[in-house]
Amino acid sequence: MTATETRHCRIADCIAEVPPALRAGAVCLDHFLDEAFARADSALEKCRCGELIDAGTLEWLFADVQITLNALSEVARTRDLAQQSKILELLLCVANLNEYVAHHSVQASHLS
Repeated sequence: MTATETRHCRIADCIAEVPPALRAGAVCLDHFLDEAFARADSALEKCRCGELIDAGTLEWLFADVQITLNALSEVARTRDLAQQSKILELLLCVANLNEYVAHHSVQASHLS
């Protein structure tokens, strides 16, 4: 894949530019946030049901936080309030997941 191919989102019918922090996954910020929300919601649902969360999911979510923080600083410069709100909501969701795991003795599946 060439550098120009990774400049636009890989999701069908999306022509949004991929920010530098997301070029490895080749998705735009909106699609990254959608995917991260889906992973976080799935993990929270597993917590609520008392199911184990696989280590890969937790690692992925916490890695998403760093990318999300980088995106927040980029979006703040563009003053896109809708994206800022979505980013902050994701950070809150991951923080809630972290707290839930810490306080409810939910373990990653690789620890059992």
